Amino acid sequence: MNIQIGNTPDELNRSFTVWLQEILAEKEIVTIALSGGSTPRSLFDYWAGLPEGEIDWRKMKFFWGDERCVPPTDEESNYKMAREHLLDLVPVPKDHIFRIRGENNPVKEALRYGGILQHKLEIVNGTPSFDIIMLGLGDDGHTASIFPHEMTLWDSSENCVTATHPLSGQKRVSLTGKVINNARHVVFLVTGMNKSAKVKEIIGDPALAAKQYPAARVQPEPGNLYWFLDESAAQKLTTGS
Repeated sequence: MNIQIGNTPDELNRSFTVWLQEILAEKEIVTIALSGGSTPRSLFDYWAGLPEGEIDWRKMKFFWGDERCVPPTDEESNYKMAREHLLDLVPVPKDHIFRIRGENNPVKEALRYGGILQHKLEIVNGTPSFDIIMLGLGDDGHTASIFPHEMTLWDSSENCVTATHPLSGQKRVSLTGKVINNARHVVFLVTGMNKSAKVKEIIGDPALAAKQYPAARVQPEPGNLYWFLDESAAQKLTTGS
């Protein structure tokens, strides 16, 4: 487990970007699954503002770790957020963008997107393998769209599943644990004091936390798990309280 702590969200964005550039230097094409939320939005804004040439966007293929079952024009769409804050602003080839179609029937879309992964990604041990999966951490310990009340979805034999938000009942399409843990690099990008307790629980005692939180079950087979945290999210790690 690799932990990097930035003094500010902007410092966190810089350190993540340096790490990404190292990965891009290793391969001709890098496949990445994006996440939604305010922390990735800050990162996307940072990337969009970089000088031309800092990141070779032609080398990246973009997928999503999860999506809300809404149209791509809806304010809750992870794809819409990524498009408006990054993809429309940098020279990514259009055929390098593979969105989850949130407007489709959720069950059928989970099957369709699982097939996309099977055909577009490298297959390792029979399962699609991303170069990078970006993940967030929910206050309740969820990640992607696998929530604690649906922990069994993590262990699905499918590449993607249909999940349900525990409060709103909103349907989501999400990667499963077998795909997440088959990635070369899995990265948690977490900011904010409200995440600090879960960060400490999961990093401090992952075996115990794995009984309660999907995020604690992120244990990639290649062993490359990274936590990029700002000072607020890391506070309970550094103070011990």
